[in-house]
Amino acid sequence: MRIAIIEDEPLAAEKLERYLLKYDTNIEVLSKLNSLETAIPWIVENKAQVDLFFMDVQLSDGLSFEIFSQVTINKPVIFTTAFDEFAVDAFKVNSIDYLLKPITFTDLSRALKKLAALKEQFSHSNQITPILTTLGKRSYKDRFLVKIGNHIKSIPVEDIIAFQAEGRDVSLFTKQAKEYIIEYKLEVLAELVDPKLFYRVNRGFVVALKAINDVMVFSNRRLKLTLAPNIHKEIVVSREKVSDFKKWFEGS
Repeated sequence: MRIAIIEDEPLAAEKLERYLLKYDTNIEVLSKLNSLETAIPWIVENKAQVDLFFMDVQLSDGLSFEIFSQVTINKPVIFTTAFDEFAVDAFKVNSIDYLLKPITFTDLSRALKKLAALKEQFSHSNQITPILTTLGKRSYKDRFLVKIGNHIKSIPVEDIIAFQAEGRDVSLFTKQAKEYIIEYKLEVLAELVDPKLFYRVNRGFVVALKAINDVMVFSNRRLKLTLAPNIHKEIVVSREKVSDFKKWFEGS
């Protein structure tokens, strides 16, 4: 079995590789990658060779869930993390298991045996596409709760035009031009909403497609967005995202 490890802690990656070889000396670790920046292009070029991915959820430059918004992966994934808050999100993509750190050899063995059992259910032991199709079906949030004083209000996603991270606070803006603080990190929000309808244009903003009123060519090959209603915030598509943004904005 050929495996790729995406883990930003060198000691954790080495420990995982040791456990894998202890479990099966025939396992080949094709690469150990430590960031989205290195992982995404490597996966684009080499994903056909990989039988299984191990991915740490929180990498130095973002959540590994972002990989799935940029690359189609039809191979099983086992997620690892020190936190259990991302478990639900993990199973929205091709996850067959979710291991909490510190990972033990028993945890790893159980996950690999689970993978083997899933493969056994299908006629071709090296293909588990049917179950990945089921596991990989995404469901997205249709509303968010916000607190207004001592009251709680439910905001439907169709009423949201943007999310903004500013310092430690994250806000959502509605089509009624209201702003509410919510208890989510922006990188998590980007995974909870439908990527066909929302796009993370930079580190500070996720915007709704239907809310984009104008796109203007800006300095340094960037793009500047105006939303409707106007929330009076400067929203600039970062240079490295311009190409992907145009594809998203154009649609399929």
